[in-house]
Amino acid sequence: MARDLLSDALTDLRADAVVTGHFTLTAPWSIRKGAVSGAPFRTCKGQPVYIIVQGQPPVRLEPGDFVLLPHGDEHILCSSPDLPPVDFDALMAAQGMRPRFDTPLEFSAGGGGARSDLYTGIVLYQHSARNPLFSVLPPIIHVSAHDPAVAPWLANTLQSFIEESMRCQPGWAVAAARLADVLFVQLLRAHLVPSADRAGWLRGLLDPHIGQAIALIYRYPQREWTVDALAAAVGMSRSRFSARFTELVGQTPIGHLTAYRMYRASLELTGGRRRLIDIAESVGYSSEKAFTRAFRRWSGLPPSRYARERMAALRAR
Repeated sequence: MARDLLSDALTDLRADAVVTGHFTLTAPWSIRKGAVSGAPFRTCKGQPVYIIVQGQPPVRLEPGDFVLLPHGDEHILCSSPDLPPVDFDALMAAQGMRPRFDTPLEFSAGGGGARSDLYTGIVLYQHSARNPLFSVLPPIIHVSAHDPAVAPWLANTLQSFIEESMRCQPGWAVAAARLADVLFVQLLRAHLVPSADRAGWLRGLLDPHIGQAIALIYRYPQREWTVDALAAAVGMSRSRFSARFTELVGQTPIGHLTAYRMYRASLELTGGRRRLIDIAESVGYSSEKAFTRAFRRWSGLPPSRYARERMAALRAR
């Protein structure tokens, strides 16, 4: 059941765009990358690379390993952790370069010693901060190339991703985004399933009873769920269910239901193809007024303004 529920939770994850790059780096070198509104992942060939996120121990990235930064935190990439870093934007500016969505970024830097080929991608997801999945992810996920939880074909998928992004053949942007989805899901599976003892939403998802309740919420957000109805659906008393759900998930059942409804609604709003009342009803609200009030509490904006600002941001990419 855990893997089926995990699939349900990952269903809404779709990459909007991918920024890719190939950096040829020769030791000694150290680069500071600022925070981004996306999920960067890294892999390398040649010499190992170190990745340092503030508050976390340095991670040594061996050739063929993967590192994912789900929250896009600032980090340092280097050939050795004791080197002072150079700002990435300043390094690119010195070479007359800037990141672009329509062209992969390629550049070289370093002191001329041992070579590392670093392949990078920044996967941009709509509303990632609001997706329940992201709330349980750590700042950095490191998956070894030899990890048995990694599917054997993942390396081939990564190679395909690199080739698609660097060749820029017709349709490469769509192909790279879809391959990024596959990579992202595989990396999450490799990380999430072995670490199910961690507190939060995932811990609730993998609990036999609370997981069923979460699955019902995700599959049928339009239903008129109450704590009593959810508890009865999973065979628990109201008080025991409510206490167990809050303990594991960190939210009350109705709080989690509301947050998920608003997240689903935000995806529909950005699509711009449905009437507001239809979106409201699809997530359990019988009136636009009630839905608008709940959505404003969740996002800080009324639905119409939220949709305009999100679509404008996507067009600007």
